[in-house]
Amino acid sequence: MILDTLKKYDIVLASGSPRRKHLLKEMGLEFRVETRKVKERFSDDLTPAEGALFLSELKSRAFQNEDMKDNTLLITADTIVSVKGEILGKPHNKEQASEILRKLSGTNHEVITGMTLRIKDRFHSFYATTEVYFKHLSEEEIDYYIENYKPFDKAGAYGIQEWIGHVAIYRIDGSYFNVMGLPTHRLFDELDIFLK
Repeated sequence: MILDTLKKYDIVLASGSPRRKHLLKEMGLEFRVETRKVKERFSDDLTPAEGALFLSELKSRAFQNEDMKDNTLLITADTIVSVKGEILGKPHNKEQASEILRKLSGTNHEVITGMTLRIKDRFHSFYATTEVYFKHLSEEEIDYYIENYKPFDKAGAYGIQEWIGHVAIYRIDGSYFNVMGLPTHRLFDELDIFLK
């Protein structure tokens, strides 16, 4: 079983996201967190899926070969929210969060997580997509959510596991955990393929 194989590795999660950390722990993996700063930008001619993959690979390549031992397994990820082809980033303030949530209100959008697995100079990247459907949000609901949950560290200005996910999301097609930032089922399968 892949969990036995993973015990041979020093697993490094290169993400400061508390949600990714929680989900990886729930998967039964022992790991440590170590991050590198990168400029999270990519060319406008990339699709949202290509952008998510580009950023996950960029985060992986921020680790030099000398940072990695022979048994180091590095996991990087980046999540992008896209509505009608427009990529929605993380809001920097209340006004930006309100604007993003108004765009999501009453429509569906894609949440795409790109992931890269790396051992020394061997890389394996993949992505997962989930379609999320929002009911129409009133200005009062948007204001309440932002005021109480301050979603400034979240792509798309929301967390599915928070209040807004309970009251506004009426359907998802794909992985729930992908919307939290880590497509756990896909990661488990891809680790098995990568480490064989």
